[in-house]
Amino acid sequence: MSDDIAKQPRDLPILLTKEVVTGGIYIVTGANTGLGLEAAKHLVCLGAAKVILAVRRPANGETARKEIDAATGTSGIAEVWPLNLSSYDSVKAFAVRAEKELERIDAVIENAAVAAGERILAEGHTLPLTVNVLGTFLLAVLLLPQLRKSSERYGILPRLAFITSSSAFDIRGPWEAIREDPFNGIDAFGGDELMKTYVRLLKQFPQTGGEAGYPLSKLMDTLLTRELASLLPVEKGKVVINTSCPGLCITELDRNGSPAFREHLRQLREESGRTAEEGSRTLLAGAALGKESHGRYLMHCEIRDDRLPEWMTEAKYQKRLWDLLASELEAVAPGCVQKALQV
Repeated sequence: MSDDIAKQPRDLPILLTKEVVTGGIYIVTGANTGLGLEAAKHLVCLGAAKVILAVRRPANGETARKEIDAATGTSGIAEVWPLNLSSYDSVKAFAVRAEKELERIDAVIENAAVAAGERILAEGHTLPLTVNVLGTFLLAVLLLPQLRKSSERYGILPRLAFITSSSAFDIRGPWEAIREDPFNGIDAFGGDELMKTYVRLLKQFPQTGGEAGYPLSKLMDTLLTRELASLLPVEKGKVVINTSCPGLCITELDRNGSPAFREHLRQLREESGRTAEEGSRTLLAGAALGKESHGRYLMHCEIRDDRLPEWMTEAKYQKRLWDLLASELEAVAPGCVQKALQV
């Protein structure tokens, strides 16, 4: 990852255009700060009819909305909707509201994520797994039928854009140690020293520490995006599904990380970090690129599947991960996966 960071370009293109965005409705999770906030600003500037700021704390979302209104000279376009990805009930409530209140959805940018340095549980799992993977894909699965309806009704090609991280490239050892049972494995990395698996893995891979949950969760996001796209080709699902890496950006992502982790990122950001605005262009790329990007990994606003290490993309473990996810989501919202994949 270090070479990628040192060489990452700063002058990225804005691939969305006013012609495409005007009149559309967009959902951006984690839009109260950082990449999500800047992506939402761009969408408003480009003429979106509505941009939903899906945020955990509505008060912070209102602050972001006011900033967007002031920066873009608009009002009434950005709306704040509560969404707590660490709560399955919150995700389900958001999806129900979207179905009732949004006549169409042009793109969902799943940007919200967390990196936690201490062991915090939500819905029976450690926070990075719940927020970055389970809650994120629950939202996707629940919104897919509405995205498909939007395509059929308005003749558009909606996008479902997930955000990943090249930090996943650095954790081959931890992934190979847990890939037979990845959800329990990532939970073990959450920091509970009493768990034998965690102790063994921490001794084996001390460089990851408690923050291993974040890159592991982003590796899972990449694999799950690929599997979902293979199960729902564009011709069938009427939706483009992809995943994009924004690179190292100057944001608050590490605010819940350990002091050592935060200091490490601070040094990297000072050397090579993109601004949040620069990084937000990679989010827009996921909402802009067409069928050619379906199931693909985007980097620097380009399709870069060639950057994925071979060890990451073994079909056996990708399918096993999807089956575990589908089982969890079906237990939370019975029938949701079947409905999402059905045409």
